[in-house]
Amino acid sequence: MIALLAASLIWAFSFGLIKTQLAGVPPDLVALLRLALSALLFAPFFRTARLGPRLLGLLVCCGAVQFGLMYLAYLASFRYMKASEVALWTIFTPLYVVLLADALARTFRGRNLAAAALSVLAAWLVVRGSAGQDLAGIGLVQVSNLCFAAGQVWYRRLIPPRADIRDHEIFAALYLGGTLLAALPAGLNPEALTGLTALTSTQLATILYLGLIPSGLGFFLWNVGVRRTTEGTAGVMNNAKVPLAILVSWGIFEALPALENLARTLVAVALLIGALRLAEGRSPRNS
Repeated sequence: MIALLAASLIWAFSFGLIKTQLAGVPPDLVALLRLALSALLFAPFFRTARLGPRLLGLLVCCGAVQFGLMYLAYLASFRYMKASEVALWTIFTPLYVVLLADALARTFRGRNLAAAALSVLAAWLVVRGSAGQDLAGIGLVQVSNLCFAAGQVWYRRLIPPRADIRDHEIFAALYLGGTLLAALPAGLNPEALTGLTALTSTQLATILYLGLIPSGLGFFLWNVGVRRTTEGTAGVMNNAKVPLAILVSWGIFEALPALENLARTLVAVALLIGALRLAEGRSPRNS
């Protein structure tokens, strides 16, 4: 849980930075650079002794989906919507997580679905006034949500909670997969090379920060947390970043909200806490 919360706090600043500092930079170039930096960050720790070629290949494929495809769609959505609007449309990820996990396990856990739905409601209360109407942007964010949900569920199945494998020794494989996939559209896009040479020092610093901290450290902490908690809790925590990101976007990158939104935020936090308790199977009488 602590790892999931730490990742959520790290990601809270990413939405506004992308929109304000990287506007006009080709999204596929940003995705490639961020993931390449993440791979370099974990390369010194990479160990393959206990993986085997099959598991190694699956981890690369998992990273290609969770990080490569996800980033390409996510970053492209900023062409159509504001940072707070992008944050809003990420709120459906918990539903994708629990539904995919149940589908793969060939079961149905109503408690997890209810908890995920409650977390969606909580996030929506905070950001309901920020809804973008651009269908292209909304569709791209949903593709991103689905890829991120599929990747974290897949990773948990590849490296179960009790597996005797250290996450930091294998995580470079996931970033390698994401980097390879992101390199395909970037290599085919003439604007990517032009965009690389045109980057300002501020944009380079922003990409360096995003690649090493929100991407490199943030995604690592997230998948570590997913391995060490239940799928229902992991699903709910996907929305912890939403109120944090909206508050950061409003307070730093966009206009401050009206004071009346404070009440909605407090209610949303209470609902998120309730969703977590529901996902973990606790009630006030037995906690």
